[in-house]
Amino acid sequence: MRSRCAPRSKPLRGTVAAIAILLAGVAPGHAQQRPPADSRPAATSLAVLSPILTIDSERMFRDSAFGQRVNAEIEAQSAELAAENREIEASLEAEERALTEKRPTLEPATFRALADAFDQKVQRTRSEQAAKNRALSEQLDRARDQFLEAAAPVLEQLMRNSDAAVILERRRVFVSSSAIEVTDEAISVLDETIGSGLSTPAE
Repeated sequence: MRSRCAPRSKPLRGTVAAIAILLAGVAPGHAQQRPPADSRPAATSLAVLSPILTIDSERMFRDSAFGQRVNAEIEAQSAELAAENREIEASLEAEERALTEKRPTLEPATFRALADAFDQKVQRTRSEQAAKNRALSEQLDRARDQFLEAAAPVLEQLMRNSDAAVILERRRVFVSSSAIEVTDEAISVLDETIGSGLSTPAE
């Protein structure tokens, strides 16, 4: 390990740079990016009669009123976290510069103590910001679980209406006809039954 009391070396060189890299990516990219509107399958008013149905669960969540509300909340909180991370990065860089400038005037033991304290602060900050990022990820996961739980009876009803025995995840099916996909139907019913998840939709 390099000694911090080595001549002409900056204290904690790269420490702030390392945390800057971490903080730059700490805000989660969990809120799903919406594809162009013309890339989404068009809704159909025809009843689907098939023993097998397919569904795009990611799009069902993303395009539902519930999913749009959750993603908007996650995006807003992610933006706040990103701004906080930028402030932290600037503060740590300023503190590192100040410590470097003080070094010639300090006894080696005093400087080492200050440098160690700064190291600990950086590690603590990194841990705290990573915990906030994990909390956002867990918040999104809980919302998805809540949504899928609410969607289960809706999907069961779609199966009964179509005389189907199973609904498969479309992305895991090698090839299938778009005629048996019921994602749009599921979104429509979910918007009517659970809405955004914050209040009961108007009758």
